[in-house]
Amino acid sequence: MTSPMSLPVTDTTAPSSDGSDGAVHDVAQGADRAAGWWRSAVVYQIYPRSFADSNGDGIGDIPGITSRLDYLAELGIDVLWLSPVYRSPMDDNGYDISDYQDVDPLFGTLADLDALIAGCHERGLRLVMDLVVNHTSDEHPWFVESRDPSSPKRDWYWWRPARAGHEPGTPGAEPNNWGAAFSGPAWHLDEASGEYYLHLFSPKQPDLNWENPDVRHAVYAMMRWWVERGVDGFRMDVINFISKDVALPDGPQDRGQPHGSAFPGSANGPRLDEFLAEMNREVGLTDQHLLTVGEMPGSTIELARRVTDPNRDELNMVFTFEHVDLDVAPGGAKWDLADLPLPVLKRNLESWQVGLADVGWNSLYWNNHDQPRAVSRFGDDSDEHRVHSAKTLATVLHLHRGTPYVYQGEELGMTNAGFDEIGHYRDIESVNYHAAALVLGVDPETVLRSLAVKSRDNARTPMQWDDTAYAGFTTGEPWLPVNPNHTTINAAAAQADPRSVFTHYQELIALRHTHPVVVDGRFELLLPDHEQLWVITRTLGRERLLVLANCSSYAVAAVPDDLPPLAGAEVLLTTHPGRSGLDLAPWESRVYALQD
Repeated sequence: MTSPMSLPVTDTTAPSSDGSDGAVHDVAQGADRAAGWWRSAVVYQIYPRSFADSNGDGIGDIPGITSRLDYLAELGIDVLWLSPVYRSPMDDNGYDISDYQDVDPLFGTLADLDALIAGCHERGLRLVMDLVVNHTSDEHPWFVESRDPSSPKRDWYWWRPARAGHEPGTPGAEPNNWGAAFSGPAWHLDEASGEYYLHLFSPKQPDLNWENPDVRHAVYAMMRWWVERGVDGFRMDVINFISKDVALPDGPQDRGQPHGSAFPGSANGPRLDEFLAEMNREVGLTDQHLLTVGEMPGSTIELARRVTDPNRDELNMVFTFEHVDLDVAPGGAKWDLADLPLPVLKRNLESWQVGLADVGWNSLYWNNHDQPRAVSRFGDDSDEHRVHSAKTLATVLHLHRGTPYVYQGEELGMTNAGFDEIGHYRDIESVNYHAAALVLGVDPETVLRSLAVKSRDNARTPMQWDDTAYAGFTTGEPWLPVNPNHTTINAAAAQADPRSVFTHYQELIALRHTHPVVVDGRFELLLPDHEQLWVITRTLGRERLLVLANCSSYAVAAVPDDLPPLAGAEVLLTTHPGRSGLDLAPWESRVYALQD
């Protein structure tokens, strides 16, 4: 590993701002950190604001997470992915960072984070940090300094004059027609200098200029600082946006392009592979066997193959967005709802399985902090079918080839929030959409229905630990309303129930850890056009698994007979113990170990 630093960063041996001694943890984690360890791992994402509150202020924090590590160890996961806890003005709930090397007081201190890392390592868990380096907060010292046109840091961000022939601040004067993900143009006028800066997200999230090598090496130095502190890898936020077409060309569509779409010139730019390889080399990501996953809206299978090719030393895996965009009406934004036939979903995930079968690696997820709850979106969250549909969705996903990601509460079958008024929403994207849609004359009930289905706040309601007031998340007033169904859907009840969604996740994770075929087996999709059944096989040498899943709320009277023979097959996992035969109840699924 090489480690040139063109710019100084915080001295890692100096006392930290919270009074701790800045002690670091063993980055090697002993002999168990082997190359490719993440292939057999299961990652659990924590959204700190909503996981566990230790001090009663209504906001989750790091000590709260540490207090729940035994729960995660009991679940059986291998890696904890921590969404941002850095210092931030919280315009986008922490994804607008003002100090990469400190913890926001809302969440605790650096000493608290050190204790969390140590607590994970003591339990055999690894901790992955969120890396948000496409943009910073407009309150980051780098950006504050860049506001001065004579500053050496002016070129650390994308500052540009108004379009030729236009006065700054007049309609159409922006340097190009790119739209921001959270509505409006992607350029904000700085009155003092008369120039615009680029922000692909909120105006308080200016984009860093990765063309400047000083920017890149400052980021790499910061990453090394966290690795030395004990972090085991990075989830990289919109990392494919770091390389842009320096010509900043106009796009074919005007403002308001939805999040997840790749504007021409703003993502997957010509230097993306160069930047990722340089990052890997300078931080020692491959050398130290750190987990790396890149969030890449608008990525293709071809791009994913390239950046996850182990011979290229860029990333371990990427998050694709294709399958979570399938329930959007053609030509619409995420709020334009459309039905999603099962064959369409199956074939999309199959295309990624086949596309990355020989090169690269898949990440597997149904939901995260940016997506609505899986059981409400892809399953059936009614009282009758919620438990079985949550189990079956988990079975199907975890039996695909790749590293599974579990979002907090997914292992309980938590559902969408069911908010019916705009005052309950906190997410900047949702609030902006509501305001813009009403201005355009969209029916208010239609707007609220779209929010109820797709808002990111659906995933951000507090974790449901028990049936007490505020679900055991806090003793104070929670920052976001608790889902009323916490009285029946909660961790305490699930841990006590041998047939709960939690128990099913435990069994799925154990299956992955004990059967190499789940990790490395060849994937094949059967009955691709069946409207109810999701059937796959996994094969490794003489070991072969069959996944038979009814992904609907209606019984399947007879499974087609053109499946592998089940004579002598052993049922390794099922949603409906005691049932046999080839008629399937609604949301019933089974994993068979087939005989030769």
